[in-house]
Amino acid sequence: MSTKKITDKQWTKIVNFLRACPQVYVGQEEQCRRFIEAVLWIARSGCQWRLLPEKYGAWNSVYKRFARWDERDIWHKLHQYCAEEPDMEHLILDSTIVRAHPCAAGASKKKAVRLHKP
Repeated sequence: MSTKKITDKQWTKIVNFLRACPQVYVGQEEQCRRFIEAVLWIARSGCQWRLLPEKYGAWNSVYKRFARWDERDIWHKLHQYCAEEPDMEHLILDSTIVRAHPCAAGASKKKAVRLHKP
C-alpha cells in the first residue's frame, strides 16, 4: 500500500485552492492535510474505509468529510485543478490502481457442483 505523502510545495497549492472554495472549511491545516492524505491512501490502496490506519484519524469521520466534499463537487474541482498544474499531476488518481472484485466487471459466477448421492 502506498505511503506517499504530499510535499510541502504541493500542500501549499492545495490549501490555497481549498481556501478559494467557499464551500470548504479548511480549519487547522495539519488536520486538513492529514485528511487529504487519508483519502489518497484509501484511493491508492483500494481498501475499505474501516481499514484506514489510525494515524489518519477515525475512519468514519474521514469518510463523512469525504462524502460531504463529494456532494459539493469539491473532489471534481480539485481533480481539474491538479490536472492543470504540472507539479500536481501525480496526485491525480488513475482508475487502474483501484481494484474491483471480478463480479463487479461482469465475470460469471461460479456455481457449486452438486453430486448425486448413490
